Amino acid sequence: MAYPDANVFYWAGVFSIPDGAQLTLEGAFPASRYMSFVSYTASGQPIESLPDFLIEAEQGENPFLEGATRSEVTNRYTVEVLNAPPEILRDIGSRSAEGPTSILHAPADQPGGPQTILYRIYLPDGGAAPDGGAALPQPVLTLPSGDILRGEQACEALRTRQPAVMAAGAASITAAQYRALITQPNRPDTWPAQSPADWYIQLDRESLLGIYTGQINEDARRSEGGFYPNPDNFYIRTIVNRKHGPVFMVRAKAPTTPNTYQGDETMGEGQLRYWSICSNQSFVNTRVNDCLFDEEIPLDPRGFFTVIVSREEDRPRNARPECGLSWLPMADDGDGMFDEDVTVVQIRHMLGADDFDNSIERVDRQDDLETILGPYMPRTQYLQTNQVEALFPCPTR
Repeated sequence: MAYPDANVFYWAGVFSIPDGAQLTLEGAFPASRYMSFVSYTASGQPIESLPDFLIEAEQGENPFLEGATRSEVTNRYTVEVLNAPPEILRDIGSRSAEGPTSILHAPADQPGGPQTILYRIYLPDGGAAPDGGAALPQPVLTLPSGDILRGEQACEALRTRQPAVMAAGAASITAAQYRALITQPNRPDTWPAQSPADWYIQLDRESLLGIYTGQINEDARRSEGGFYPNPDNFYIRTIVNRKHGPVFMVRAKAPTTPNTYQGDETMGEGQLRYWSICSNQSFVNTRVNDCLFDEEIPLDPRGFFTVIVSREEDRPRNARPECGLSWLPMADDGDGMFDEDVTVVQIRHMLGADDFDNSIERVDRQDDLETILGPYMPRTQYLQTNQVEALFPCPTR
């Protein structure tokens, strides 16, 4: 739900800090590409993100800092959780280290109401899934009396058995709305999928639906909302329809990232911390079919990637890494609702470097997308299976 990345593990905590008490989370840094704590309102809107590089290590170094040692990660940390709104908003989607560290503001919407935090681990090292080889962070609650509660006692005082408040309408649109959108008058049965594809930044709900109605404000600006989003990510997406052709090919220059999956001993540099490309279903069920992460996507000598998206039955024989091609599945039931030929393809960029001017994070307006991304802008083509096999010759067994 809500188009998750298939290479990420998510844990949610719903709780209420008693009046006058202090809450901290004690944990160990995981062996992974990225981790963060993000606080949210009851409607799933982000309040504040505390990414890994803003968390201080109790001793030694934070393994997520560039050049830091990653092998045998045992460094511990403590994060203070405050039932108050932040006075200064942190930069999102960047590597700015300004502002307080090891502090997360997680205010309740109303006094005594639920507070929500999501803990994320992106791409645990090989063999370290799901928690990156580190136990999940534990709550430590200090009461006004000075008593310190841990474990089940802390959970009981924090009322952690509260159900999460999740409004389905905040995550997606209704089936009736979607039916109306895909049956626009005087539009072809492939609408709104174009050949070649049109890509869209993360827009507000009105402009997002404008992908179907054609009524996108030319000055539409990037949305930072969504349903429990990761504020350190920025997205572009396109609607695919296999009536244009059974195979959808995406090609672009790949941003550089650290190599961590095989357990590199030090945290490398990169234009991005992480990027991925995903195949999804409709805006109704917001389901992910599968995702590819940066390290598993082969590149040509110029640093370009080629990803093939198709049903399993249409997969070219050379759509495999040893042939220089990656492959993502289309669901057999398409959008999961009304059109078995529809797929949503999405690309995410995380934490761009200060000197990387082609990050999706730099795109504020839809009209600026292609200019800013430059060679990193995905180019697409619909093909037949045998055409892919002819265009990319590769020995087959």
